[in-house]
Amino acid sequence: MKDTEVSPTSDAEAPAEDFVQSLARGIAVLRVFDAENAQQTLSEVARNAGIPAAAARRFLRTLESLGYVRSSGRQFALTPKVLEIGFGYLSSLSLHDVVQPHLEALSRATGESASVAVLLDEEIVYVARVPTRHIMNVRITIGTRFPAFATSMGRVLLAGIPATEREQLLASAIMPALTPTTITDARLLEAEIERVAAQGWSIVDGELEAGLLSAAVPIRDGDGTVTAALNISTSATRDSVEYLRAHHLPLALATADDIQRDLRRISV
Repeated sequence: MKDTEVSPTSDAEAPAEDFVQSLARGIAVLRVFDAENAQQTLSEVARNAGIPAAAARRFLRTLESLGYVRSSGRQFALTPKVLEIGFGYLSSLSLHDVVQPHLEALSRATGESASVAVLLDEEIVYVARVPTRHIMNVRITIGTRFPAFATSMGRVLLAGIPATEREQLLASAIMPALTPTTITDARLLEAEIERVAAQGWSIVDGELEAGLLSAAVPIRDGDGTVTAALNISTSATRDSVEYLRAHHLPLALATADDIQRDLRRISV
């Protein structure tokens, strides 16, 4: 296969010397995964992308080695790392446009910072945020990353992935004691994540940074899969865990419901 060959299915009228067919085919492989076909076999990917099975295998294994695709038995699926490709666009449109008005309303109702993040390997990545008071030593912007194990959004997102995948991820994760209260024992952390999965929310008190309180809830797609997490952050000098649970958490849950409803509406 020549990389300079023009794909017969290409809509572009690009000169042959400017068209990289292997890149076009790799993108075609990524694009065959959607809500109705979230997991596919090699033969299904090849058929849906319109490429030979041998080529599909090479692209899938390359994407898997780069972390954009994961495999389980004969099934392949995308990973959240594909969001890296579109974070620039995502931060200015798409999910950001849907989420941002809801975060602004939530921040006004609570007087606190509100954020949305996704899971990328062992970290959370912020994709939307409304800051208020300065409550952390580090400035948080879209694209900021934190270790998932020590954050409320990270635990919500970890609770939303299959147990075997979570075990593998945590087995390779570096989990330092970021504060004196950070959970670093794998068994204790797994128990906490299971509790988060059962109750549908997470509250973290001073584990990422001393004095930082946060409550997080999941954002689910139409199939009920956790695709993102929403949180409210405050200071332990201003609010208590009890107040966070009684007042802010119900507002966060209601906001997540509103976001899910809007996301379903625009995806129809």
